[in-house]
Amino acid sequence: MTSFNHVSFIESASCSDSGSDSLEDGLNSQTLEVKNSSSPLPNDMFQHSSRLGSEAFQPGSTPKNALSEASCIQSSSVHATHVPLGEETEEDKICDRRNAEQEEEERKQPFPMKQILLMETSWYSSPEEVACSPSTCASDIYRLGVLLFELFCPFSSREDKSRTMSSLRHRILPPQLLLKWPKEASFCLWLLHPEPSSRPKMGELLLSEFLNEPRENLEEREAAIQLRERIEEQELLLEFLLLIQQRKQEAADKLQDTVSLLCSDIEEVMAHRTFLKKKGGSGLERPKDDNFASNLPQLSLVDNDESSSLGNRKRFRPGIQILDVEECDDNLDDGQNSDMLTETQESLLFKSSRLMKNFKKVESAYFLTRCRPARPSGKLCTRHSPMSSDGRGSIVVTERSSINNLAPKELHVESRRSGWISPFLEGFCKYLSFSKLKVKADLKQGDLLNSSNLVCSLSFDRDGQLFATAGVNKKIKVFECDTIINENRDIHYPVVEMASRSKLSSVCWNSYIKSQIASSNFEGVVQVWDVTRSQVLTEMREHERRVWSIDISSADPTMLASGSDDCSVKLWNIDQGVSIGTIRTKANVCSVQFPLDSSRSLAFGSADHKIYYYDLRNSKVPLCTLVGHNKTVSYVRFVDLTNLVSASTDNTLKLWDLSMCASRVIDTPLQSFTGHMNIKNFVGLSVSDGYIATGSETNEVFIYHKAFPMPALSFKFNNSDLLSGQEIDDPAQFISSVCWRAQSSTLVAANSTGNIKILEMV
Repeated sequence: MTSFNHVSFIESASCSDSGSDSLEDGLNSQTLEVKNSSSPLPNDMFQHSSRLGSEAFQPGSTPKNALSEASCIQSSSVHATHVPLGEETEEDKICDRRNAEQEEEERKQPFPMKQILLMETSWYSSPEEVACSPSTCASDIYRLGVLLFELFCPFSSREDKSRTMSSLRHRILPPQLLLKWPKEASFCLWLLHPEPSSRPKMGELLLSEFLNEPRENLEEREAAIQLRERIEEQELLLEFLLLIQQRKQEAADKLQDTVSLLCSDIEEVMAHRTFLKKKGGSGLERPKDDNFASNLPQLSLVDNDESSSLGNRKRFRPGIQILDVEECDDNLDDGQNSDMLTETQESLLFKSSRLMKNFKKVESAYFLTRCRPARPSGKLCTRHSPMSSDGRGSIVVTERSSINNLAPKELHVESRRSGWISPFLEGFCKYLSFSKLKVKADLKQGDLLNSSNLVCSLSFDRDGQLFATAGVNKKIKVFECDTIINENRDIHYPVVEMASRSKLSSVCWNSYIKSQIASSNFEGVVQVWDVTRSQVLTEMREHERRVWSIDISSADPTMLASGSDDCSVKLWNIDQGVSIGTIRTKANVCSVQFPLDSSRSLAFGSADHKIYYYDLRNSKVPLCTLVGHNKTVSYVRFVDLTNLVSASTDNTLKLWDLSMCASRVIDTPLQSFTGHMNIKNFVGLSVSDGYIATGSETNEVFIYHKAFPMPALSFKFNNSDLLSGQEIDDPAQFISSVCWRAQSSTLVAANSTGNIKILEMV
């Protein structure tokens, strides 16, 4: 690169970076003028301009003045043919003024492009060029050395580059370059020799050892690099495989533990069956009395797997051959017996498509039950049977063994062996006991044309003979269940009808006094009615806003609780007609429920997504708080003495163990039930004998069992068109209330249009 071309490149770059459009236009116009000029530019003037341009850009001169001087010289040389040298034209004044403005602007900018280019020019300038000597081929060799150095030496910042390149002129190289690239550093120093005569000629450069290194060495170096890369790739692959091995080994260990657990459980179940056969004797024959079988307690369900059980289990048990327990136990590895076992399992399990469809969930429920600490199941106790969601039953059931005349000691041994079997097998058998919900009766009322027929609440009396409905039509209607089921009528009339002044939100039958029923309405009034006389016995008006839920204690029939939108729960004495206690909360109360065996405790669900469980002897602080729902808790119901189920508008039901309430907060439910849809409405909740019924905003009734998270049964409400008679599906309809009938598999459900159906699990 000659000096003139080098200066022309800098001049062009600096002018393009100056930001002055007028200056660029001036240069362009000057170039155009030179091209179009009819008289050629004299040679001496061209040489003069070139010489001046070269001198103006000699390294060591002031960088800021160099470019402006070159521009002016070029401009003056171009206009020399038109303007005498001694005269100062108006254009010269404008040019001077622009140059002054440009210099002032450059002073304000700490790092303009011109200074960067000039700085790099000084780096690439050879020592002889700095000393104002002419540029030679040795100067180009020097620049080549600078370029090679810049390629091999990385820089962390602009300041670092400036400092390193300035030190290069003094032949000072960075230590990292000398360590990493020693041959390259030596070659650079050869090219950067301060004496031009000591620098290599082009021929010497092409024949140098650096550029003509033996091919074998290069190939060895490339092979070494490739080998190192392959080793790194192999190490990466090895690390990946070791990670897979570790995870699979952990999974294998867990699987081995699971298989060992299953083998242990299989042996335990077989031993348990052997024990039952020896003790049962003739009890292996199935009783003919289904009522006897249905009244057997939880333990009998487990112990007499092939004998007495729920009568409805006959629907899926026929034709199943029972293997000889001793034969299977003694010859477990025998191929023939394995085939028999497999065939028996297939005959039992594969007949239930519902089970196979939800096999993974049932499996998860098994392991969850298996890992849960087992409670003593052989303890004899007397408790109220959990017949209905409202806990109204008064029949007392005593748990007893289904084995004839078992001694207490033997019973204890039996229950100890089956600590994990009972809870899972109960749910497993009950899950398979029924296949569908069948409509037993369709309640046809006389006021179907009424626009407001939403049923908000259903409740059975203590004997399961009568059920009451209440809703926005401001009426409590009492129907006789068997009459509706057995008599096919065009219109079913209630046996009792009581009118209220306001829309009704809840009804609750007294579990002790058959003729007494309580109700709550949208005005915050709680009333107790005498059904036989259709009169109000007591009216309580202490709530300030709508009351959503009421409940009468089954342990103390004079105790009533109510929950309201005024963020309070009130306890009432029915005989006195006044409140005897108040629990203040931070949010609306949507549901209240007494335990089955006590009037000293109370649970209620709130709009703050929580369930509170109180010991009423200390109503200032909850005994424990159940946290897990994401939206309003709309219902709470006691499943048994220690378990509580809650419903929320987050599309879930959750099962809680209140025996864990030693801690103030329980945030882990035993089970979460999903399958129905509930995001904004009250859809009802009812429990009976482990079965949990709830409504859905898809106008369906869903039945769960407490042992499994998925629905066991479902039923879709379809309405018939009055003209065509065809079934229609209205997406705006939803199930609004459900209630189990005591000591049966019958359920009453109502939807938002007032359509009431009596359903039975079959």
